[in-house]
Amino acid sequence: MKKKVIRLGVIGGGDFSEYHLNGIAKVSNAEAVAICDINRESALLRAKQFDIPEDSVYTDYHDLLARDDIDAVTIPLPDQLHKEATIAALRAGKHVLCEKPMALDLDECKEMIRVARECGKQLMVGQIGRYSPMYVEVERIIKSGLIGDLFMIESEYAHDYSEISGNGAPWRKTPEREPVIGGGCHAVDLIRMMAGNPTEVFAYANNKCLTDWPIHDCTMAVMKLPNGVIGKVMTSTGCKRNYTMRSVAYGTKGTLIFNDVDATFSLFRGQFSEDEIFDRYKQRELEIKVPVEVDSHNFGGEVEDFCNSLLNDQPVPTPGEEGAATVAVCLAIVESFKTGEKVVPDYNFD
Repeated sequence: MKKKVIRLGVIGGGDFSEYHLNGIAKVSNAEAVAICDINRESALLRAKQFDIPEDSVYTDYHDLLARDDIDAVTIPLPDQLHKEATIAALRAGKHVLCEKPMALDLDECKEMIRVARECGKQLMVGQIGRYSPMYVEVERIIKSGLIGDLFMIESEYAHDYSEISGNGAPWRKTPEREPVIGGGCHAVDLIRMMAGNPTEVFAYANNKCLTDWPIHDCTMAVMKLPNGVIGKVMTSTGCKRNYTMRSVAYGTKGTLIFNDVDATFSLFRGQFSEDEIFDRYKQRELEIKVPVEVDSHNFGGEVEDFCNSLLNDQPVPTPGEEGAATVAVCLAIVESFKTGEKVVPDYNFD
C-alpha cells in the first residue's frame, strides 16, 4: 500500500516549534513523532503539548536523525543554525522543511542546495507568507488582470524587536543577521512571489532605535522588477507600533492594499461599471473591502504541501533555489546600503 503519512521529526523546541507542531496536528498527511532541543525541558514541554512520547525527546538532533522511521524533519531553529542542521538531516537520508530565511550567507544556501541534490532528498524553505490566505488571493487577483498591468508594488516589515532579541540566546542581535534578511525577507519574498525576481536594488539604512544592537534597524530598498515594474521594501525592527506587513500593489486599472493580519483587503478600480449613472471619478474613490481568512502563519498549509510532494514524488513548491533567491535579494540590499551602490542580486546557485 502506498504510504499516506509522512513521519516528521522537529529539530528545535523554541517558539517557532509551536507553529510547526500546531500545523502538523491540523493536517492528515503528517505526524510529529519526535522532537529535539538542547534544552530538554523545552523539548519535553512541546512533546507533552502534542502527544509525542517522552522516549522520542532528544537533546542531540543526530540521535533523532538516526531513527529509520522518520521520513523528514522540520527545522524551526535560529537562522544561524539552519545550514548545519539541514545538511546533517539530508545526509542522514531525511527530507527537510527549513524555516526562513534559508541562511544568512549565500554560500551556505548554495551548500544546502548542493547537498540536497547529492543526497537525492527534497529541501523546502518555509516562506510562510506564500500560504497566507490574504497573499494567495491578492496574487490571484493580480495575475487575473483585474487591476491591469502591475507597475509598482511595495511591502513593509515593521516589527518591534526591542524585547525579543532571542529567548536567552540573542540570535536576533548578531551582526550577520541584518533585519532585512531575518525579518524583511517576508516582504522581499512577497514581492518576488507577485512580481518576479528583482534585477537590481538600491538601498539606504540607519540605526536610530536599537542603538546598542550591531545591525541597521531601518532599511529602505528600491528594486527594478521584470516588465518595468518598480518595487519597494521597508524594514523596521525598532519602530514603536504593532506588527504589520502592509503592502500595496498598483495596477493600471486598479489598486490593492493588504496586510496579512487583517480580515479584509481593499480593492480600488478605475471603473467598476460602464453605467453612465456612475461618475467615473467617484468610482475610482470607491473602496471595496474584500473579506479573507486571517492566517498569517499558515504552517498547516505549508507542511501539507511539503508532505503531499513527498508522498507523490513531486517537487516541493518552494525548493532551496527559491529560498536562496530571497536571501540573494536581501543580501544585495545589505551590500547596497553598505557601499552606496546599485547591486545586481546573484541568482547563480550552482
